[in-house]
Amino acid sequence: MTRITQLSGALALALAAACFAGAASAEAPANTAAAASVGMSVPPQRDPSELEVLFWSDAQRAERFRAMEQWFAGHEVPAANTLRELPQGAPLSAEMQDELRALMQASNAAGLMVVQDGKVRFEDYGLGLGPQDRWTSFSVAKSFTSTLLGAAIKDGLIASLDDPVTQYIPQLVGSAYDGVTVRQLATMTSGVKWNEDYTDPNSDVARMNLFTVEYGPDAIIMQMKGLEREAEPGTKWVYKTGETNLIGVLVENAVGKPLAEYAKEKIVEPAGFAGGLFWMVDPRGGNIGGCCLSIRLSDYARMGLFALEGGNGQVPEGWFAEAGQPLVDFAPAAPGFGYGYQWWAYPEGNYGAQGIFGQAITLVPEKNLVVAVVSNWPTATSSALRDQTRAVVEKIAASPD
Repeated sequence: MTRITQLSGALALALAAACFAGAASAEAPANTAAAASVGMSVPPQRDPSELEVLFWSDAQRAERFRAMEQWFAGHEVPAANTLRELPQGAPLSAEMQDELRALMQASNAAGLMVVQDGKVRFEDYGLGLGPQDRWTSFSVAKSFTSTLLGAAIKDGLIASLDDPVTQYIPQLVGSAYDGVTVRQLATMTSGVKWNEDYTDPNSDVARMNLFTVEYGPDAIIMQMKGLEREAEPGTKWVYKTGETNLIGVLVENAVGKPLAEYAKEKIVEPAGFAGGLFWMVDPRGGNIGGCCLSIRLSDYARMGLFALEGGNGQVPEGWFAEAGQPLVDFAPAAPGFGYGYQWWAYPEGNYGAQGIFGQAITLVPEKNLVVAVVSNWPTATSSALRDQTRAVVEKIAASPD
């Protein structure tokens, strides 16, 4: 059930984000005066029907997933001033390479990279993607947002994960978020009731666009403050796309700048990204916390290395080790699986970020291994393809070479 809940939420966010970004195209980005290096990208005016991501054809997705800035408004962050080199390492065995290419074929992958001990052991592309091209992330962006939450704590702009959410988003005072901590928001255990079923036209996720149309820049807050509580904070896990968007608002309120601008300082530069980062905006002119940033395949891998190596001093010590743990344990339904601070926990201490249509960064700390994949799955969700990809990662980790 946990997988279904997560994936349906990602589906809904993809559609909601399209509406958000379209509404934001005429908005000025918030607090960007001090960040000349971070610009605003505004696409050509398009009919709203063209922006319904979930209804794009396979061919349209393959083309547009690598050029989302041509369809949605967002912030452009340039590449790092100092590139992190990814030297070539010992190639994987011919048998393993064949298995990876078979996986790419089966999952309609646009790119797959295996990095171990900081060196590239496998890299291949498809669907017209090349090393210099970017690919959209969908919910992989959630793990970027939680990293920026950690950075804000490291910077002293957020005092503690145990602070009340309302301290940073005072508009939520008097709502079901009274008494909810930042930690509970990060682990999606607020106890606030939320329906993440995209197939239900009356679900909270499906209604996100209605709030956007009615409230514009206030849409996120107005929707979330109207929700009811169904459990005591910290006692029940429910995947809530709206809450990741709240984390984005919370971080932006604390640091006084959009997520993309903060990411330039706290992720792109210290991780040594080779290419620029595009992050969609919402009607506030801030960035969508739960979705929709685009980077190169190699930078997906660099993000994985950044996490694996502890964040290069940008987050509190031990942040990623904790963020990737099953702070919410899915056992007995799914032994070994769980949820941390916007990262998914897997068996054997592994963890990762994942998004619809097959984007993923998977980390195997014990083997100093990162596997990054970007795809255009035939369907937005597929437990079988997700399991197959993870199984291949486990096989690489177990390989004697």
